[in-house]
Amino acid sequence: MMEKNAKIYVAGHRGMVGSAIVRELNRQGYTNIITRTHQELDLTRQADVEEFFAAEKPEYVFLAAAKVGGIIANQNALADFMWFNMTLEMNVINSAWKNGCKKLEFLGSSCIYPRMAPQPMKEDCLLTSELEKTNEAYALAKISGLKYCEFLNKQYGTDYISVMPTNLYGPNDNYHPTHSHVLPALIRRFHEAKVEGKTEVTCWGDGSPLREFLYVDDLANLCVFLMNNYSGNETVNAGTGKELTIKELTELVAKVVGYTGEIKWDTFRSGGAGGQNVNKVESGVRLRYNWKNPNTGVVEEILIECTETRDQPKNKERALSRLRTFIYDKEHQKYIDDIASKRKTMVSTGDRSAKIRTYNYPQGRITDHRINYTIYNLAAFMDGDIQDCIDHLIVAENAERLKESEL
Repeated sequence: MMEKNAKIYVAGHRGMVGSAIVRELNRQGYTNIITRTHQELDLTRQADVEEFFAAEKPEYVFLAAAKVGGIIANQNALADFMWFNMTLEMNVINSAWKNGCKKLEFLGSSCIYPRMAPQPMKEDCLLTSELEKTNEAYALAKISGLKYCEFLNKQYGTDYISVMPTNLYGPNDNYHPTHSHVLPALIRRFHEAKVEGKTEVTCWGDGSPLREFLYVDDLANLCVFLMNNYSGNETVNAGTGKELTIKELTELVAKVVGYTGEIKWDTFRSGGAGGQNVNKVESGVRLRYNWKNPNTGVVEEILIECTETRDQPKNKERALSRLRTFIYDKEHQKYIDDIASKRKTMVSTGDRSAKIRTYNYPQGRITDHRINYTIYNLAAFMDGDIQDCIDHLIVAENAERLKESEL
């Protein structure tokens, strides 16, 4: 149990979670809360962090600092997200242990759980299958933090715990137009649509995925409660146990904001398994390919779309596979049609024009109608002197094949 005058360090106090924890501590009467801005203390610099902990020696630590961002940011800076968060966590947790911190609480994210984890997600499903690729780097960093806490407990008998909240919303959230989470993104979108007088707003996906949301001040209340009442190696999931669809959330936000226009759904963007970022996943792939129709010679545009997963590389791979299959099927069908057409020409109709070769004994003439070849040496030909005719046939066949290869 934390004493009211205990020295408590809240890392990340300007963020949504950290600021909520500071508010909750103040509300409950804790009087010795210490904080540092990023400018005052860069948590990725090990020497600075060690110096801070050696000087302040906080008794309790809430580790809510992190480098966060949406799907696009995570995909474009995988190494940065992993290094920053892992370095920050290890510096703070290690320095807390070295300086005798009584208890530390590590704040994680629900993205640590497998992409296809059973619903509702339980704590014991951690590391049981593949992570969501779009934020894998961030998830691995968070898993490293909670595992380091667990290993310190087992090896050195510390009392470090971890909490994994569901989708959060509340004061100090990020309302960036592309990098924000689903709820603030919707609030901004409908507010701007209302101010600008737009008659329709397009939302991504089909609105069917279920999501659970938790108000950040409720999470802060739980965090203080756990710091005072829980000890153990297993992480604690924080949520409400109640879900709603993205469509229901969207309609609710529109109603609260006062937007009265039409809501349209763009199913091109994926709406599959995921957490906070479901409403802005840029993972759909649309391929356009100019293809010359071999039958008509007309250039046609082929359009292939794939939004089956939230992993853009997988969607691209599937779309390219479908494009290859489409083109192959068309070209193969032309090949089959050409063979059928040639076979028809090989079947004699009985007409004089359909004849292959004419032997005219009175004139001593032989004519091969296929290549317009004529010689007046019938007797020698019938005795087996046919090489000249064969040579002409070979030349004609090679010329035909060369012509076909140029098509």
